[in-house]
Amino acid sequence: MRILVINGQSMKIFDRYILKTHAGPLFFGFFTIMFVFILSFLTRFIDHLVGRGLDFWVLVEMLLLQSAWMVSLALPMSVLISTVMAFGTLTNSSEMTVMRAGGISVYRLVFPVLLASLVLSLCDERFNNVLLPEANHRANALLSDISRLKPGFAVSQGSFSDVIKGYSLIADKVDNKSGMMEGVVMYDRDRPNLRTVITAESGRITFTPDYRYLVMTLRNGQINELALPAMNKYRRISFSKHRYIFEASGYGFERTDEKQGRRGGRELSASELKAQARELLAKEEACQVSVDKELGVLRSQFSRIRNVPGEVSRPASTPGQAPAIVRALEVTDGKIADLSSTIEQHDFFREQYLMTMIEYHKKYSLALACVVFALVGAPLGVMARRGGFGVGAGLSLLFFVMYWAMMIGGEKIAKKGVLTPAVWVWMPDLVLAAIGIYMLNRLSRSITGSTR
Repeated sequence: MRILVINGQSMKIFDRYILKTHAGPLFFGFFTIMFVFILSFLTRFIDHLVGRGLDFWVLVEMLLLQSAWMVSLALPMSVLISTVMAFGTLTNSSEMTVMRAGGISVYRLVFPVLLASLVLSLCDERFNNVLLPEANHRANALLSDISRLKPGFAVSQGSFSDVIKGYSLIADKVDNKSGMMEGVVMYDRDRPNLRTVITAESGRITFTPDYRYLVMTLRNGQINELALPAMNKYRRISFSKHRYIFEASGYGFERTDEKQGRRGGRELSASELKAQARELLAKEEACQVSVDKELGVLRSQFSRIRNVPGEVSRPASTPGQAPAIVRALEVTDGKIADLSSTIEQHDFFREQYLMTMIEYHKKYSLALACVVFALVGAPLGVMARRGGFGVGAGLSLLFFVMYWAMMIGGEKIAKKGVLTPAVWVWMPDLVLAAIGIYMLNRLSRSITGSTR
């Protein structure tokens, strides 16, 4: 009878073999997921990009820049797929049984996978903090450049757009192929003494042949004008076809300086987000101090009004009584307006602070998801007892949807200020890690019990 002896050298061989088993599914899953993401992006934006006179390499650059955020999501998911497939294959071929018969615990078999996933997490964290913000910033800048080349690209269905200088434009329906818009509403912001609202059943934005002017053609609509601030004059003009012509300066495809312009939350690194959060928090605290101060002034004004003898509605019995009340009421009205404005600023800074902290924690929680998914995928693959991409992709999709649903739901709750953003952003990792540890512990016990 031969006894299988497992020494340190043998364990290194087992570790390399297990990692080698994961390598193929990892790359296959990664490129498959990237293909799906890219195909989804092209389906949504192909009409905006193709056939608009853009250079081929500009399209390639746009695709490469947009693929950056796809990598951040595809890497953790491919780790989950590869772990489920690899351990499912090892179990289905009885190799897991042989290793267990040699005295190797399930935890020891999972250890090299967790170590490799930790390395991938560190790489993903660096990618999220260094490459991804810059790629997002350049992608947004390139989209802005394309919008100037084709103004219709900047008109989104159901949301306001400033594609025409001095006007706010919104459309109920936008046909990306023909450039036609339906349910068009325009607000003129250039004339403060005249409120102008233009409505039309349909419209289209084009260039003149020499690209010097921008032409908006509206059909079947009305022009409504109201004089401000008296609001004593109103005029309405109906038309079947009406054209607006604007200078096209600022349009045309010209690459802007990417160093200019304010960056959004997804275009900043973790250190930049942290600095921005500190700045927003300081502004929020300053607003809170201002609110407390204005409330104190209001209390003193209310006390002053109550202490004035007589009634406000009755004629003053002593000289200066009525003017004192009037002055107190005027000051009170002004302070209430100031207080309302300060509270709005406080709420705005608070919301921006929460959104900034959400983006900050996501850069690390998404990176750590590689380790969490490896922890979940190992026992899941052994329990599945069947290899293959279909089973691995199906089980991985289930847990990834669960993870992403918790992430999105947590973000919405965090924006409302319920607990700190860190709790909700990290909760998906903690929940799935707990599930993975539970399944791994249960698997170890079941295997140990079956070998007794």
